[in-house]
Amino acid sequence: MKKHIITIAGDHASGQGTLSNLLKEKYGYEIYRNGQYVRKLAKENNMSITQFQDYLKIHPELDRKIEQSAKEYADSRDNLIIDAKLGWYSVPESFKIYLKVDIKEAVKRAFMDENRKDTENYKSIEEAEEKIIYRHEEENKRWYDEYKVNRDDMSNYDLVIDTTSKTPKEVFEIVVEEYEKWLNK
Repeated sequence: MKKHIITIAGDHASGQGTLSNLLKEKYGYEIYRNGQYVRKLAKENNMSITQFQDYLKIHPELDRKIEQSAKEYADSRDNLIIDAKLGWYSVPESFKIYLKVDIKEAVKRAFMDENRKDTENYKSIEEAEEKIIYRHEEENKRWYDEYKVNRDDMSNYDLVIDTTSKTPKEVFEIVVEEYEKWLNK
């Protein structure tokens, strides 16, 4: 059964947070941000996001708890946006979006984003690229080992958008059009 839930996954720095905010503004949906939860845990443990990534490898019970949190949140709600890398897997009845971005653009965005500095304080563009690629690969390995899913398999999603050369408004307009078609099917 379809619920009014949109899950947004994507490459690092692909625009998930921005899209979530624009959709909230349009639909009045609540946002659940799994990434904020992960960043909070990393900060509480005095770790960078990359260090926390490695920590999760040896603490799969915490990783399961993080991923389960999105499902539990969605179970009792409707009119919800879930900004989470595995949101599509946790809430399969949702409208599932994946945002792609070229690695060079992702690195530029992440490096310049002041909101990331407390858990992703890169010393150089090269370091940012190395850590973003590492994080993506490690997440994929961990999630395949734990859940037998591949987030890079685009058939998991109802809509895939490359945000590299699109404005947030252009991405938003595509999503609104496709989401409304999906709702009316």
